[in-house]
Amino acid sequence: MHVIQAEVAQTPEQQAAGMMFRREMGPNEGMLFFNREPGVRCFWMRNTLLPLSIAFIADDGTVVNTAEMQPQSDESHCSARAVRFALEMRQGWFSKHGIGAGFKLRGAPFGN
Repeated sequence: MHVIQAEVAQTPEQQAAGMMFRREMGPNEGMLFFNREPGVRCFWMRNTLLPLSIAFIADDGTVVNTAEMQPQSDESHCSARAVRFALEMRQGWFSKHGIGAGFKLRGAPFGN
């Protein structure tokens, strides 16, 4: 079991800022992006100084897809289908913990 300490970004302002300008984060810290309606979600790394990994997550906690993101890049990383959740962690966190497409996360906010 891995306990993630995630900040929640749900307002447009929180989501626009994301992890920008941060210089450090703990090994199990991240940011959970929550949207009221499902949609294809795309992220970039402009003004983000840390390399991050992202998981796009279905309502039931199933990981739809993941991506590795490079600092200060405008390359877009999108969900493979409509989702309401995305979780950013330190780069390599998901692969290090064997978490990829089809893996099911448990706990709030996934109702299990």
